[in-house]
Amino acid sequence: MLKWIWSYIRKYGFLMGLGLSLSVVVAASNMINPLITGTIVDKVIQGGQKNLLLTMILVMVGITFGKAVIRYTYQVIFEHCSQNVIREMREDLYAHIQELDFKWYDKAPSGNIMTLLTSDLDKVRHFVAWVLYQILENVLIYVFSIITLSFISWKLTLAFLIIAPFVIYLIQKFKVNIRPAHLKVRDQFAVLNTRVGENIEGNRVVKAFVREDYEIDRFTEDNDKYRQVSVENADVRVKYTPWIDALTGILPVILILFGGYLVIKKEMTIGQLVTFNGLMWAFTQPISMFGMLVDNVQNFNASGDRLYELHLNNPEVYSKTNAEKTMDVKGEIEFRNVNFAYNEVPVLKDVSFKIEPGMTVGILGPTGSGKTTLANLLCRYYDTTSGQVLLDGKDIRDYDLQFLRKNIGITMQEVFLFSDTIEGNIAFGNNDASFEEIEKAAELARVKEFIGDLTDGYDTVVGERGVGLSGGQKQRIALARLFLANPKVMILDDTTSAVDIETEEKIRNSIKQQSKGHTTFIISHRVSSFENCDVILVLQNGSIVQKGSHKELISQDGYYKDVWAEQNGGANNA
Repeated sequence: MLKWIWSYIRKYGFLMGLGLSLSVVVAASNMINPLITGTIVDKVIQGGQKNLLLTMILVMVGITFGKAVIRYTYQVIFEHCSQNVIREMREDLYAHIQELDFKWYDKAPSGNIMTLLTSDLDKVRHFVAWVLYQILENVLIYVFSIITLSFISWKLTLAFLIIAPFVIYLIQKFKVNIRPAHLKVRDQFAVLNTRVGENIEGNRVVKAFVREDYEIDRFTEDNDKYRQVSVENADVRVKYTPWIDALTGILPVILILFGGYLVIKKEMTIGQLVTFNGLMWAFTQPISMFGMLVDNVQNFNASGDRLYELHLNNPEVYSKTNAEKTMDVKGEIEFRNVNFAYNEVPVLKDVSFKIEPGMTVGILGPTGSGKTTLANLLCRYYDTTSGQVLLDGKDIRDYDLQFLRKNIGITMQEVFLFSDTIEGNIAFGNNDASFEEIEKAAELARVKEFIGDLTDGYDTVVGERGVGLSGGQKQRIALARLFLANPKVMILDDTTSAVDIETEEKIRNSIKQQSKGHTTFIISHRVSSFENCDVILVLQNGSIVQKGSHKELISQDGYYKDVWAEQNGGANNA
């Protein structure tokens, strides 16, 4: 994890090195003013060398202002570097997420992803911007103070160091216990984010079923768990930090008793004792800071581990080296002994069929029969468990993924629209399209029939996920998006389920017009959707149980005829 994060930091190695060098200068300069103060006591106040006073005061003032300027400089450097590091990490992780396949998204809560790209990355930024130089600065202040004071009185310095082993022991115990506490907080925070995100997206369902109180109770439960892990996290700090503070509180006592004794014995001067007093903070501050810094480091480690785990996730569906991405696609589709299991549950079983270029194929079957899975395999959102899916006689795993999906387009069962204009949502299928082409696609998909009813026409901004539009309107916009993309193979997954019969008939005619020269798959529960199909596949329990034209299938007993009869008010009436 550290090596991975360092790969981003080292790009700013020169600036980071400069910043750390300046922090070394500040740490060393902190020793000067207490030494000058002791000298003033010994040489000016007691020695009577008043001519030195002005010079020493000017030096002290100069050191103070110089430290302020240098500290400001390296803090700006570290903040600049940290923001650049996080920007690059966030961009790379976001790009990496885009490459991950459906299987990963199926198991990744959206709240957890949001937490990773925001809160967890901010912990890394905080480490680079503040913790890194604070560790170096405080260690050097501690070391420089020991070296400086040892030259004055090694006995009193040794007395100060008596507490060091106890502090090191406490910090080590604190380090071991705080890391898992931070991990619990990060994980529960992600759960809380997921809960909030789900309720914002599903607020209409919540209100429709009057489940506000239930959802409030669930959120309260998750929020209480977050409070519990946060309290446990705080308890770890409370358990150790007071003892560390108590140990540092012993130093003034040692200074007065043992330091005073050494002055009485004339082994130290009053000025040297004043210097010790002036540098006592150089012992106490780093010790107090070490607890806080260890806490911050472990917080960084917890977030860094979560981010690195995301980075290590590799897609199972990916493009091979030298994958095909230039050939002229004709649109021949073949499933050859395809089996697919999702989480070890069989979904498709030994499915085989071949579709010639330009054919229109209907797919019918009960819920859970594998219709959408068949479409997902064709688009290669998942890979088959066994068997092959072929495009123009070539295994789709031999194609470049982007090339494949540009040539095999789909309108999904669950329509997703972005928080954008209607024009922008349609143009998502082809960013280079002119407005005339967008309008033509909208006309084919019957979007133009309702576009005039909207306030700003094509410039109307739809709400998140298409809130504000009816289900039928969203389906037609999604269909226009597919028409504009104009892939060689089109898959329409339940595209007209939310529109009325009259509109469905118009859309069927548009599909017939648009599908000329294209291989088209129409997945639907309505038999009427298959009137223009060259061949219909009937799926049950993951297997093809019937295959043929509409006329052939209604002339033989089976699932297709039963559905046709039911939807037409009885076979005789039909």
